Order: sequence, then C-alpha cells, then structure tokens
Amino acid sequence: MVPLPLFGAVPGGVELLIVFFVLLLIFSLLLPVGMAYWVYQDAKGRRGTDETLWALATVLAGLFVSVFGAGAVLLLYLLIERE
Repeated sequence: MVPLPLFGAVPGGVELLIVFFVLLLIFSLLLPVGMAYWVYQDAKGRRGTDETLWALATVLAGLFVSVFGAGAVLLLYLLIERE
C-alpha cells in the first residue's frame, strides 16, 4: 500500500513550468496596459500633451521590449511632461 500525501499532490516538473509561464505572460501583458492607462489618465489632465500617443508608446514598449521598456517610457513621460 502506497501512503497518500498529507496535503494533496503538488504540481512539479512540466506542470509547474506551465503555470509559471502562464502567470509570467499574464503579468507581462497586464503591467504595460496598466501603466499605459495611468499615463493616459495623467496626460488627459495636462495641457499640450498627446495622451493617446504616450499611452500607445507605453503599451508598445511593454509588449515589444519588456516590462522594463514600458517603465522606461513611463520614466521618460514623467521627466519630459513635468510642468
């Protein structure tokens, strides 16, 4: 008779990698979109800024470069658009 685990089965191996990569994919998609939303809302309140362009640049940098690319655009936005 094989003893049963106390707390149920713990995924390991391939299953754990799949869960990790799915969570990483969700995080890497949602974070740039959230940053772009914040940039868009902040730019709407300022005069003379093109909020759509800044939000689009943040999303594209996040999707094509990485979360660090979106962070770089966010930092650039904060430095350039100070009034």
